[in-house]
Amino acid sequence: MEDQFFRLAVALAIGLLVGLERGWREREGAAGSRTAGLRTFGLFGLLGGVFAILAIEMTAPVIFAAGFLGMAGLFGLFQFHESGHDRNFSVTGVMAGLGVFGLGGLAIAGDYRVAAAGGAALTVVLASRELLHGTLKRLSWIELRSALTLAVMTTIVLPLLPNRTVDPWGGLNPWEIWFFTVLIATISFAGYVAVRVLGPTRGLLVSALAGALASSTAVTIALARMAHGVERTRPLVGAATLAGMVSILRVLVIASLLRVGILEQVAVPALCAAVVLGAVGLVLLLRNGHDLQAQELVTNPFELRALLGFAAIFALVSTASAAVVARFGDASLPVASALSGLFDVDIAVLSAVRLDADLPMIGSAILIALAANGLGRVFLAMLAGPARFWAPLLAGILAAAAAGAAALVLATAG
Repeated sequence: MEDQFFRLAVALAIGLLVGLERGWREREGAAGSRTAGLRTFGLFGLLGGVFAILAIEMTAPVIFAAGFLGMAGLFGLFQFHESGHDRNFSVTGVMAGLGVFGLGGLAIAGDYRVAAAGGAALTVVLASRELLHGTLKRLSWIELRSALTLAVMTTIVLPLLPNRTVDPWGGLNPWEIWFFTVLIATISFAGYVAVRVLGPTRGLLVSALAGALASSTAVTIALARMAHGVERTRPLVGAATLAGMVSILRVLVIASLLRVGILEQVAVPALCAAVVLGAVGLVLLLRNGHDLQAQELVTNPFELRALLGFAAIFALVSTASAAVVARFGDASLPVASALSGLFDVDIAVLSAVRLDADLPMIGSAILIALAANGLGRVFLAMLAGPARFWAPLLAGILAAAAAGAAALVLATAG
């Protein structure tokens, strides 16, 4: 009996929570001018719980179904007359009422915690109308296509791929290759959204940091090209250095998610290098800070051709790394990581963490890949920008590498 009282209270609370949002939205209307408000939605939740109790006690689920249909018909009729009077064609209120009744029943017959969470989620969705509608108005077709592509990649393509290696060396796992591609694409899309929300062209710092979520190499090349037309390049160098810091932090997050225990091998030297890059970048920006307007550094991350190219290169590098390691042993893993790290640090790190090697060897490969990627960014900056940009960038990256190496030596000695 006590449990039923508690569950009925949860059902009532769900209705009151949704009714609070509905009543607040229509608070300017005269009393009795609306079909349902705070009290009515509270009753919807309570009635859902009562009908669920009756259905359980009488072992007749049809009772709950009859109550649901009766409530839907009665509420729909009143809502129909209200809509005709106000010339309003929205059915959100009806759907909310049906949801509250169903969640009230779930609080009795199922897990009341799930019902409470569902009630909170329903309220948040209802309260986010302006935000969601405003976002939809600002959403471009390219962005919508990108989101749909991510959904297809995740929910359709990924489950269809075999989760096993299909090559003789044990390096090519189609499911893992695609999963890593989706992971990188998701991070890239998050960076793109951050730029869109925060204003990508209103500050060099925001643009560079958000762009580094997608690719610190792309950010470095864009800044190097901008340096041709800028007399004082120190702020641009600072932004590129901070992008390198974000790249290291991103790699640490991805590696920790994909390989348990790897942080113990790489966290101290990688974080020391990231701290140095962050300090150098902030000093360059603060001491030489102009209110520079950066071009948008992040393009749409969901160009399908680029994604397929990443997956193909990742598959090739993964297979080649596994073949090299299978042929020459784990000792060849650092060499493979260094070569692939010059091209793309994500591919190098992802290829390393998925190999069947011991953690210290994988940790060394990740650190080598990070160092190689830093030097690779400097090389690309040399090709794309003037010496006044890449020379201080090289100094900052070398200082970070020295700090990471020193931290590694001290950690190993300790």
